[in-house]
Amino acid sequence: MVRAEIVSLNIGQPKPAAFNGKEVSTGLFKTPADEPLFLSRTNFEGDGQGDLVHHGGPDKAVCVYPHEHYPYWERELQRSLEYGAFGENLTIRGLAETDVCIGDIYRLGEASVQVSQPRQPCFKLSMRYGKPEMPLLVQETGFTGFYFRVLEEGLVSPADGLTRTWRHPLGVTVDYANRIMHRDKGNFEGIRKLLAVGELSANWRRTFEKRLGGGETDTRERLTGQG
Repeated sequence: MVRAEIVSLNIGQPKPAAFNGKEVSTGLFKTPADEPLFLSRTNFEGDGQGDLVHHGGPDKAVCVYPHEHYPYWERELQRSLEYGAFGENLTIRGLAETDVCIGDIYRLGEASVQVSQPRQPCFKLSMRYGKPEMPLLVQETGFTGFYFRVLEEGLVSPADGLTRTWRHPLGVTVDYANRIMHRDKGNFEGIRKLLAVGELSANWRRTFEKRLGGGETDTRERLTGQG
């Protein structure tokens, strides 16, 4: 049985923030919750996203980040980090991108959740930490975290663990998906391997199908906040 510890359960509503001379709305700033929260198909009670085009929705209902990566980023940023530092709902210990496969199912309190895709960093991490290259660094390290979709709704307590109940038979890890998406973009065999996972999120599926068909996928706006 594979089990991870929930270090912190974090929520937050979108709020305005300044970036490159303009105002953006972001749900990146989350704080720990002490009480059990209801997890619906789209998010935790009391949580929200500022950009519903790129964040949130059924395939990205819960953002998860391994606490094991915090020391690396504290050295990189030269500052201490509080729980929820990457806008994640669940700060966990005991599961990393190399351990988790697309399609794996976990019991989370009363809820049942499934890994849908890696987390894709965006320019708002640059905004939060004053480091323009932050999204690219997250991509290059592979320390992205990942998303859950919700299969069964229910109450989740910060004291609950995260227990794997089903391992996807294809065994395609979040780390592998990151490599094919960001670093080995011409690996068509890898793309086909990912597309064979029926549980892959619709967004990542569209991106890989477009790439397989010879189309380009431009992430510049997402990474920099500039069109």
